[in-house]
Amino acid sequence: MAPRDCAGPPPPPPPPPHAWVWPGRMLAMGALAAFWVLSLLTYGYLSWGQGLEEEEEGTLRAQSGERPEPSTTATSQPHLVFILADDQGFRDVGYHGSEIKTPTLDKLAAEGVKLENYYVQPICTPSRSQFITGKYQIHTGLQHSIIRPTQPNCLPLDNATLPQKLKEVGYSTHMVGKWHLGFYRKECMPTKRGFDTFFGSLLGSGDYYTHYKCDSPGMCGYDLYENDNAAWDYDNGIYSTQMYTQRVQQILASHDPRKPIFLYIAYQAVHSPLQAPGRYFEHYRSIININRRRYAAMLSCLDEAINNVTLALKTYGFYNNSIIIYSSDNGGQPTAGGSNWPLRGSKGTYWEGGIRAVGFVHSPLLKNKGTVCKELVHITDWYPTLISLAEGQIDEDIQLDGYDVWETISEGLRSPRVDILHNIDPIYTKAKNGSWAAGYGIWNTAIQSAIRVQHWKLLTGNPGYSDWVPPQSFSNLGPNRWHNERITLSTGKSVWLFNITADPYERVDLSHRYPGIVKQLLRRLSQFNKTAVPVRYPPKDPRSNPRLNGGVWGPWYKEEYKKKKPNKNKAEKKKKKSKTKKKQQKAGSFPNCRSGVCHHRG
Repeated sequence: MAPRDCAGPPPPPPPPPHAWVWPGRMLAMGALAAFWVLSLLTYGYLSWGQGLEEEEEGTLRAQSGERPEPSTTATSQPHLVFILADDQGFRDVGYHGSEIKTPTLDKLAAEGVKLENYYVQPICTPSRSQFITGKYQIHTGLQHSIIRPTQPNCLPLDNATLPQKLKEVGYSTHMVGKWHLGFYRKECMPTKRGFDTFFGSLLGSGDYYTHYKCDSPGMCGYDLYENDNAAWDYDNGIYSTQMYTQRVQQILASHDPRKPIFLYIAYQAVHSPLQAPGRYFEHYRSIININRRRYAAMLSCLDEAINNVTLALKTYGFYNNSIIIYSSDNGGQPTAGGSNWPLRGSKGTYWEGGIRAVGFVHSPLLKNKGTVCKELVHITDWYPTLISLAEGQIDEDIQLDGYDVWETISEGLRSPRVDILHNIDPIYTKAKNGSWAAGYGIWNTAIQSAIRVQHWKLLTGNPGYSDWVPPQSFSNLGPNRWHNERITLSTGKSVWLFNITADPYERVDLSHRYPGIVKQLLRRLSQFNKTAVPVRYPPKDPRSNPRLNGGVWGPWYKEEYKKKKPNKNKAEKKKKKSKTKKKQQKAGSFPNCRSGVCHHRG
């Protein structure tokens, strides 16, 4: 497949001038528009869409100069842009010391506020559900694993979502990218959960070019949607990072910046499969590890795409009144090229490497720009924070787990958050050596759980893969250096305690030294558990097979599938049929039936 770059073609032309320009200036604007089109034809799409230039030494840098922003009469409500990367490791950004070049992310973060005590969940669905509801997993029933494509499961319909709350106060709401919150019923689809438009995938992963996904042998289908229908028109091999960026440009080009907009951009990158346009590999030939090299190319492509989103915000008049939030959904996966060094663990674990994320806020509306926030912030906090910024209301009877942290981020005030329930998963594989006794009779330490209270973090049960994976593991030094960092969990261990402020890399377990603190955190876990709702994790439904749905992953559940109570007439017919069957049996109609058991021949 020919290499494609992630800058994409030029953005669509701006909306008609009459959308926000005085009538007397129409003629002048028309002339300017004509000149703009002529410039594109002359210089090609790279003059706008690329956003990054290649230097001779093979690095990437932002283009010099910025386009002036059209003057607009701004709404008092800010434009909200939430960008969610997929599986980006804690180290995998330039300002955390990565060898991967991310000039856009570095610049946006440096001019905004870096969140250096920021937490998400260890896997996809939980992070996305907590962002969109402001609630912990234990309060939505999604505390175990992810929502799988064959499961009749989705984000509970009785939860008011963030886009629904923003629509109440006049926002236009758009989602581009990965949903992964369930789709077995039409009511679960993004457009039924508060988004005016949706363009993206429903599943957790898939091919970046063909947009196909196989969940298991014989369970394969197309996974690209526009609103509620399969987007077959886009089945033309466009790399998803590029395709999603183009759609964001189109949305901004057609929206009046005087009216507030919420853009949720959930990129597929850098989740496996590891695929990227060819030209991005040129900068990382020195990386020996093939997975790391592919991952680096994918991340560079993503960085360039985010540069183009930022340019579009400026070009179409949104930037000066916008708030851009960037976050990864969980830690990186070292076996798929990601790095969380120097943190412990990886994606899918409750060690810091699985839940401490890259995150920052960039906005002209920030009071303290160019700062670092070390206050505790969690992904549930975006729900009340964004609703408050949008001048919306949160119903008093809604029990949220998130806090409004805007003043913490913008002004440097103390965070209202003092604890985080990372999770309680009652059906995850139990720790063999866990017990009520090990939990002082307060908590069964066989259960997987993790909690943070101020400086302290407690883990119980089986927290997951616990190695530190240094950068050398991706080089030609081989696995020996990596093995030196590996540890074996102590026999009989089911409780760990760390002072994360003093020991962010979780190298010194303090559970034996401070049993009093262990007991306090176990009691807090027990209190949280009393508020938990039952786990929603149904078995797979064979009706989910795309073969039964036109080759597409999509809603399959229909009301007629529900078991209905037989009405009186049907009950009577069933009774008569049963009597007839008994008569036939007595008459010897079925010679192979003995003692009420029939043996079928053939």
